[in-house]
Amino acid sequence: MTMTIDTFMQGYREAWESRDEQRFCALFTPDGQYHNTPFAVQTGPTELAAYWQRVKLQQDVQVTYEILARHDGGGVAHWRTTYQVASEELFRIWAASTGTHLPERNPGDPLPRVVLDGVLQAEFDGRLCRRARIWWHSQLLPAV
Repeated sequence: MTMTIDTFMQGYREAWESRDEQRFCALFTPDGQYHNTPFAVQTGPTELAAYWQRVKLQQDVQVTYEILARHDGGGVAHWRTTYQVASEELFRIWAASTGTHLPERNPGDPLPRVVLDGVLQAEFDGRLCRRARIWWHSQLLPAV
């Protein structure tokens, strides 16, 4: 079966919501690339799996997406992910990745919920993804 942007995004959502790096890696060719920013790329299953470990620090992950464009060999999707930060380590990773400083928090304050909003462009090589590029922004959701 040939991979399409629809099947890729379904697998991407399942890999993220289940926080499963093997499921994530299975979407890519052996030399597949995942550009998680315009300046960083993970290539091959070892680097892909190591990068995907950070999702294990997320809880209650919910991913939605909308396909924006389809064509033979690729496509573009808009995605939105929300998750509960599950550790102080992930909170520091989030703050560093957004280029912002850590928001004021008192000891014992609950960890925040985060929303990521982004676009993914993918290129396929038959049954697997050869290259996926994402552009995204994140913010803290207001406390409820």
